[in-house]
Amino acid sequence: MTKHLYLMRHAQAETSSPMSKDFDRMLTSTGMSEATKMGERLSQLQVKPTLILTSSADRCARTAELLAERLGFDTDAVVQKSELYEASVRSLLAAINGIDESHSSVLLVGHNPAATYLAEYLTRSEIGSIPTGGVVHIELQGQKWAEVTGQSGQLIWFEYPEKISEGEA
Repeated sequence: MTKHLYLMRHAQAETSSPMSKDFDRMLTSTGMSEATKMGERLSQLQVKPTLILTSSADRCARTAELLAERLGFDTDAVVQKSELYEASVRSLLAAINGIDESHSSVLLVGHNPAATYLAEYLTRSEIGSIPTGGVVHIELQGQKWAEVTGQSGQLIWFEYPEKISEGEA
C-alpha cells in the first residue's frame, strides 16, 4: 500500500525575544495568511490526511489548526506531540515509525532545520531549506510506517507560499 507523508514547516512566527520563550512564539499575521493559503493549496491538491501530527509549540499547533480547518479535518483530532519540538531527524523518524498502520496519509507540522533534513534523508533530494509554510509530499511505496528509513521515499512535490504567489502573478 502506498503511503503519503506531508512534512510541513510551521508558518511565519514572531521573532525570538529574550523576554519570551521560543516555545510560545505565535504566528504573525503573515504566518496566519501563509497557513491559510497552504491549507487551500493542499485542498486543491486533494490532500486528505487521516492523521495530523504537530509539535506542541504554539506556532506549529496554530499552523496545524488552520490547515485542518481548510482540509475539513477535525481540529480536535490534531495530535500535538511535545517531542516534536526541537526534534532531531532521529526523533522525527521515531514519531513516523510509531504511526499506526490504519493511517495512509499523514501530515506532520514541525520545525526547521529538522523538517528539511528529514525530507532530504527520506528522498535523497536536495531541498535546501523548507521556507515557513512550506510542504514536502513524500510517497512511500509498500512499506509499513515502522519500516520508513533513509532513502525509502520519493519526493512528489514541494510547495510553499511564495511559489503559490508567483504562480498567481
